[in-house]
Amino acid sequence: MRVVIVTESFPPDINGVAHCALQTARHLAARGHDPLVVAPATSAGPGADAGAPCPVVRVPSLPLPGYPQVRVALPSRRVAQTVAAHRADIVHLASPFVLGVRGMAAAARHGVPAVAVYQTDLAGYARTYMGAGEGTAWRRIRGVHTAADRTLAPSTAALRDLEAHGVPRVRLWPRGVDTVRFRPERRDALLRAELAPRGELLVGYVGRLAPEKHVELLARVQRLPGVRLVVVGDGPSETSLRGTLPDAVFLGRRTGDELARIFASLDVFAHTGPYETFCQTVQEAMASGVPVIAPAAGGPLDLVAHGTTGLLVPPGDQDTVHDAVRALAADPGLRAAYGAAGRAAVADRTWEAVGDQLVEHYTEVLRARTAVAA
Repeated sequence: MRVVIVTESFPPDINGVAHCALQTARHLAARGHDPLVVAPATSAGPGADAGAPCPVVRVPSLPLPGYPQVRVALPSRRVAQTVAAHRADIVHLASPFVLGVRGMAAAARHGVPAVAVYQTDLAGYARTYMGAGEGTAWRRIRGVHTAADRTLAPSTAALRDLEAHGVPRVRLWPRGVDTVRFRPERRDALLRAELAPRGELLVGYVGRLAPEKHVELLARVQRLPGVRLVVVGDGPSETSLRGTLPDAVFLGRRTGDELARIFASLDVFAHTGPYETFCQTVQEAMASGVPVIAPAAGGPLDLVAHGTTGLLVPPGDQDTVHDAVRALAADPGLRAAYGAAGRAAVADRTWEAVGDQLVEHYTEVLRARTAVAA
C-alpha cells in the first residue's frame, strides 16, 4: 500500500502529532508498505530527516509568532505533486489544519481516498489563546474532516465531540506506547538522589510548557512537605512558570531513554491540561509503573481508571490536584498498586498493535471506495 502522510508536524519536532506520524511511518515501512511523509520545513537543517523511516518532503514554513517551536506551512504545490508522484493509494492527514487542508485538496484532485486523524483540540486552543474563535476553529475542522473518507479520533471524548459538531464517519483509533522503552525497570536511584537529595517524594509533569497546559495548577503541590516537583519540557510559558513554581526542578526538554529514566524515577505523575484529545504522557507514565493524576476530561477519561490506576480530578481545580497528590504521598502501598495496575493496563497497547488497527482502517476505506466505484 502506497501511503502519503501529510502531517502538520514531524521530528525533530517533539509533540504528539510528530511522534504519532513518526510511529505510523515506521509501522507502515516495517509491514512492507510504502509510506512517504510531507511536513513543514524545520529549522534543524537538511540533516534532520537522516534517521526517518521513509522519504520526507519538506514544505516551506514559518515559525508561529510567539511560539517558534511550532512551524506553519506556507502555500506550496509540493503536496499535490507528491501525492501524484508517489502514486498514493491513500492519503493520511495527521491533525489537518493548514498543510492538511492542502493534502485533502490534493487527494480529492487525484481521486485518492483520505483518512484524517484528529489529534489537536484547536477549539480549546482558540479559547485559551484568543478568548474566542471556537466557532471558526470548528468550521475549519468540520470542513476538512467531512471531506475525508474517514476520521479517526484518539479517544471516546474526542469522538463524541466530533460527532456533536457534525463530523461524519468517525471511528476510534487510540495511540500506542513503547512498553520496552517506558518500563518500571528504568527507575534510577542515582537520578532520584540528584533530584531529591533529602529523599523527597518526586511528583512530575512532562509536556509542553504552554498556557493551555495549565502547569501553574501545581503551585500548591510544590509546597507540600516532603515533596519535590519536577517539570520536564519547554515552551512559551517556561519563564512565567519558573516564577510561579520557584521550588520546582526544571529539567528542560528530554527525550528517548533519558526521558524514560525520568518517568520511571517519579513517584507520582501529574498532568494538568484539560484539552488533551489523548494525552500520550499519561500513557507513558502508566507504562513506567507510575500512578497518575489527570483531569477528568478528554483523553485521560479513557486512559485513567479512577481509583485503580490513578486519580481523575476536576479540570482546572488546583485544590483537588493538591489533595490528590497529598493522598498518594501519604500511602506508598496505594502508589505501588496504582503503578502496577497502570503498567498492566497498557501492556497490550503497543505501537505495533495500534499500527495494525490503522492499516485495517485504510483497508476498509479502500474497499468502500472500490464498492462505490463498482
